[in-house]
Amino acid sequence: MSRADDEGYRPLLFSIAYGMTGSVGDAEDIVQDAYLRLTRARQAGTTVAEPKAYLTTAVTRLGIDHLRSARVRRETYVGDWLPEPVVVPGLGAGLTSGPASGPAEHAELSDSLSMAFLVLLEALSPVERAVFMLREVFGYGYPDVARVTGKTEANCRQIFARARRRIAEGAREPGGPLAPARRAEGAELAQRFFEAASGGDLDALLDMLAPDVVLHGDGGGKVPALSWPATDRLRVARLLLGGLRRFRALGVTLSLAWVNGRPGAVLHDSEGRVASVVELSIADGYVQAIHSVANPDKLHHLGPVSDVGLRNR
Repeated sequence: MSRADDEGYRPLLFSIAYGMTGSVGDAEDIVQDAYLRLTRARQAGTTVAEPKAYLTTAVTRLGIDHLRSARVRRETYVGDWLPEPVVVPGLGAGLTSGPASGPAEHAELSDSLSMAFLVLLEALSPVERAVFMLREVFGYGYPDVARVTGKTEANCRQIFARARRRIAEGAREPGGPLAPARRAEGAELAQRFFEAASGGDLDALLDMLAPDVVLHGDGGGKVPALSWPATDRLRVARLLLGGLRRFRALGVTLSLAWVNGRPGAVLHDSEGRVASVVELSIADGYVQAIHSVANPDKLHHLGPVSDVGLRNR
């Protein structure tokens, strides 16, 4: 099999690595490391009969090692932790995952990797996360999950059952894949939502927010953000309007996008640099949750990053 054939596995590998780490940059590094290991194995004379299996195993185990080393950093993270956003521009043509560039084009299963879902996965141990991802998201059978993780099949069944219970206990916000009809509905609601928020229309905004809506903000301690998730529909609406009003005064504009397979938006400053990314969790015709990532360290993969948040402290 040629190198070009091996490259065909990159979307799957990126999705696994991103699902494990929640980081675009770390996912890309892990995937590249897996390809280097495959190349070195072949150069050493090893016959790799199933490159896909080899690469999947390498990416998963590298992801487990990464999570183990990152555990302390996650525990000391300042404020609400959210994953680095994967963005596909536009909500129109983007309904069918239109043209994309950068990491987004590698996210084969982005619909299954919403921010709410990735936050839930943080409650799992590295091995639990790997087993759950491979089985639940990517549909691997237990024999393959066992081979990839180096566990027995019986152990994998136990790990998956335990992980699924923990995920179910923490699940509140919608996080599963969106059907095409729901994607269209979500895109239309998101467009009205951001128009109301940008225009300062409190009543229209309240009509679109679920009674138990939750607002999450990740500033990483580097830009202003919520110390913990905000609840109460009126408070959430006022926080959104106040934040956008301050951004508009600084020349920030908003463009619609798909964020982790969900309707959302990217905010740019007057020089076109990325200031923030927002993802909406929509269900039953209402916005159930809002995830906003403003930590500059989590936006570099999207292009030049704005300092508007630092100036707004």
